[in-house]
Amino acid sequence: DIALWDRAEGALANAMDAFAGKGGWRVNKGDGAFYGPKIDIKVMDAMERVHQCATVQLDFQLPIRFDLNYSTGNKEEGKQFARPVMVHRAMLGSVERMFAVLCEHWGGKWPLWISPRQIMIVPVHAEFNDYCQSVRDKLHKKGFFADVDLSKATFQKKVRNAQVAQYNFQLVVGKNEVENESVNIRTRDNKVEGEVKLDDMIAMVEKLRDEYK
Repeated sequence: DIALWDRAEGALANAMDAFAGKGGWRVNKGDGAFYGPKIDIKVMDAMERVHQCATVQLDFQLPIRFDLNYSTGNKEEGKQFARPVMVHRAMLGSVERMFAVLCEHWGGKWPLWISPRQIMIVPVHAEFNDYCQSVRDKLHKKGFFADVDLSKATFQKKVRNAQVAQYNFQLVVGKNEVENESVNIRTRDNKVEGEVKLDDMIAMVEKLRDEYK
């Protein structure tokens, strides 16, 4: 049904205008599926290769093949039921391909909100281990992935290991931090942010997470 196809194309075009703005998308003529028009979202990897990831597709054929109908609420004879249009919605496309694109895009340096290794807590001495564990527990309750390095490695080695493992932040804890209920923040790029109250640090990382940074 050409009229139904044109109507579906118009609905998708209106949706794209609302989402991306007029001129923020383009029609790829001849790329529709045999069962209906679709929206494809394509991304480029680190080598500027184009990959199709998310897709929203309208399917006219399966409702016909399964003889699907829904009640229209219309009492007029012959109009009580109508044929639906099925929507195929895949937000990631292939999960493995999307994951690979993100790995290449960020070069392993995942932003905090999606990072599998967010925070490493580093005690400068074993006597501060209990405080480090309490910091880790607070972060964990807030939904963050946090570890404590309780190994016998030197302080410098612990920090270096955390940076190589791409933890977004290393929280260094010594006597001052325990007494002040604070942490000393370093980034994975070895930038020293300095001593910050624990509650202020938690508020900072929550803000980064909520803003997808």
